[in-house]
Amino acid sequence: MADSMVKNPSFGLCNFTLQFLRGRWFMMFASFLIMAGAGATYLFGVYSKVIKSTLGYDQSTLNLLGTCKDLGANVGVLSGLLAEVTPTWFVLLVGSVLNFAGYFLIWLAVTKKIATPKVWQMCIYICIGANSQNFANTGSLVTCVKNFPESRGMMLGLMKGFVGLSGAIFTQLYLAIYGNDSKSLILLIGWLPALLSILFIFNIREMKSSRHPNEVRVFYQNLVISISLALLLMGLTISQKYLKFSHNAYVACATIVCVVLFLPCIIAIREEFYTWKLKKKEIMQTPCRIIVENPPLPMSEIVELDKKQEKNEVGCFSNICNKPKRGEDYTILQALLSVDMLILFVATFCGLGCSLTAVDNLGQIGESLGYPSHTISTFVSLVSIWNYFGRVFSGFVSEKLLLKWKVPRTLMMTFALILPSIGDLLIAFPFPASVYVASLLIGFSFGIQLTLLFIIISELFGLKYYSTLFNCGQLASPIGSYVLNVKIVGKLYDKEALKQLASKGMTRSMVKELVCIGNQCYRNSFIILACVNAFGALVSLILVWRTKDYYNTDIYKRFRDEMEANEDGCS
Repeated sequence: MADSMVKNPSFGLCNFTLQFLRGRWFMMFASFLIMAGAGATYLFGVYSKVIKSTLGYDQSTLNLLGTCKDLGANVGVLSGLLAEVTPTWFVLLVGSVLNFAGYFLIWLAVTKKIATPKVWQMCIYICIGANSQNFANTGSLVTCVKNFPESRGMMLGLMKGFVGLSGAIFTQLYLAIYGNDSKSLILLIGWLPALLSILFIFNIREMKSSRHPNEVRVFYQNLVISISLALLLMGLTISQKYLKFSHNAYVACATIVCVVLFLPCIIAIREEFYTWKLKKKEIMQTPCRIIVENPPLPMSEIVELDKKQEKNEVGCFSNICNKPKRGEDYTILQALLSVDMLILFVATFCGLGCSLTAVDNLGQIGESLGYPSHTISTFVSLVSIWNYFGRVFSGFVSEKLLLKWKVPRTLMMTFALILPSIGDLLIAFPFPASVYVASLLIGFSFGIQLTLLFIIISELFGLKYYSTLFNCGQLASPIGSYVLNVKIVGKLYDKEALKQLASKGMTRSMVKELVCIGNQCYRNSFIILACVNAFGALVSLILVWRTKDYYNTDIYKRFRDEMEANEDGCS
């Protein structure tokens, strides 16, 4: 029977095609594409200006809208809990529906195809649209981490890296499809990510993890492709700033970007073909294994296994006080009520809260300092690209430092909180081209913080309830964004803008849009942000001290043992 299967070409082709579409490597490629469409929230700085001018918002109202966007993007508890009780395909489907519904309604509002919504309605629309990225994260990112547990640092670095590049990728696509039209960008954000999730809805699934001889090499090859994509996007972004491109040139640029984006698919085909040949060789060498079944276990062993399973089965909200060791599977409440999670919460409030505030205000920062609109778009794209470099840097470099020198990932988190303080001061005290440097530092550190947060949570609290825990872990960032963006930056900006109006003998009712021009518009607020980032760095040092002994051990031994057990069970 084995010989007939091997010699039948049509059977072999069908078998390989099925294995490829259901394999880990194609699932990784599909996840890259979903992640590349899951970072539309970082484009708020590009289309926020058209919302502000079309709907007549002041800066505080626009910052409130940005905070609702951040709230939706970071409150993923619903997607996490849904993933605990439903299959992955359902999580992705719900996310695609939310994405299209939220952004399509915003597009209808700014194009005046519906009656002008109230502010609270716009807040709901953008919150729903942004919340969809949590479903994409939970569906694809969490599944990939569980399928590659020993390489989670590199996997998370790549996955979050593609999210970081999504802003620049979307910019190239919308220039090619719609031209330089911010309103159409909102429409693109509505339909494209939803389509990607639906296309690969059945390819993203959890599988038994097993060793692959080329695994690390494949991750580094995908890293090279993603870095090439990032450099390409950076080159295109800078070129489009200084040169005038025709529509055909924009189409050519977008085509090249798409070709590079699809290169990981070739690697997936190669690795699945390698795996398929190994399986075929095993079938030819041991044809009897197809029909041989494992002998049934004695009744005494079955009873013993049942007892162990009952003992190990712990509800997701139970046994709050009796916490396991770091690295073992915490329940949801055990993790949420731990000191480690509290420290992560404070550090995330400071770091990601400040970074989100800076990114959301980049458009108005550029405007206040007198930069033209195409240069402001460049700032946002550069943040997206440097955000990518921060994500892959944190994933791969922290993995190398941990495995070779036992350097805690929490120490790298401290480093990532110091960098944006410098960027904040460059905005508070600007000089020519200082916003470029600031966007580099803020984007890079933002990527490092976000990726490290997800990795640290998986390492400290286990993977059993990771879908919920990693979504809970980032709840601090929208809270930080609200306090810092709306209550501090927005209020101080509007205060300076009103001063300028008063100096001209005008009142708020005389102008449709409240605009502040000059260095003073963001000076005080970004000095405050720099101090908040510095405080977050000091707090994160406490977690470094608490986890240094844990990171000095072999934290992946448990997963290697599980993979060896899976391989023994298949042999």
